Amino acid sequence: MLVTYFQGLYYSDTTRLATVFHPQALYATADEHPTLVRHMDEYLSVVAARESPAARGDPRHDAIDAIELAGPNTAMARVRCVIGSRRFVDFLTLVRERGRWRIMAKVFQIIED
Repeated sequence: MLVTYFQGLYYSDTTRLATVFHPQALYATADEHPTLVRHMDEYLSVVAARESPAARGDPRHDAIDAIELAGPNTAMARVRCVIGSRRFVDFLTLVRERGRWRIMAKVFQIIED
């Protein structure tokens, strides 16, 4: 599921991303003022409108730092990726429904050099 997430970001592929996010998932960052919070339809529209890192020929930089299970249906993944000139750390809250893991919340930090 996280591999599909990274592919969705790299190719700006909203079809892939829609398969890994829960339909009611939230997207948020406190790096914008006021704090930016989007629902999936808003977030996927933003992704669809941007030029993908793949189309620009950007090198791909993504990694899974950690996955912590809280129980059989809840987990947290800390992942990193690069989109354009920005580096991100994403905290992904994962939920499992009917045996399928999906992202329920993406809260991220922009890492400045």
